[in-house]
Amino acid sequence: MAVMNNKQQTNQSHYSKRNVWSGFLFGVGIAAFIDEVVFHLILQWHHFYDKSTLHIGLLSDGIFHAFGWFATIGGSFLLADVNRRHAFAPVKWWGGVLIGLGGFQLYDGTVHHKVMQLHQIRYVDNLIIYDLVWNILAIIMLLIGLFLVFKTRSRLQPVGSVTDEQS
Repeated sequence: MAVMNNKQQTNQSHYSKRNVWSGFLFGVGIAAFIDEVVFHLILQWHHFYDKSTLHIGLLSDGIFHAFGWFATIGGSFLLADVNRRHAFAPVKWWGGVLIGLGGFQLYDGTVHHKVMQLHQIRYVDNLIIYDLVWNILAIIMLLIGLFLVFKTRSRLQPVGSVTDEQS
């Protein structure tokens, strides 16, 4: 009868967190990429910083875009490490992605748009509809991501107990 020792429990918890962090960083990067491409470039509704000249707005978009790619690359490196160690947990990773997507969008919609007033989603008279859709979608993604992460939360076995796979 095999048992899970303290080191195995620590590794299980460690890589479980790395799955979530990898997904989170990847989700933040994807959210930044979609925001940049769709709302800044294609629709041209705003720039990351709209309180100055067009030149400064475009410069801020470039810095924002670089931030998004750094987050995506960081998440990809963590994912490669988890995968190399045969500890990839797809549901937990997708939960992290949705937490990153939703968390970034909610932060953007509340802090960037309302508190710091760096930009608005769109400059129109009836802005509340855009704000509600933006933030409600963010909350939905965040809640689904949290559900997936907590649903797959590993229940660490006490030392000396038999794991489900070994029973």
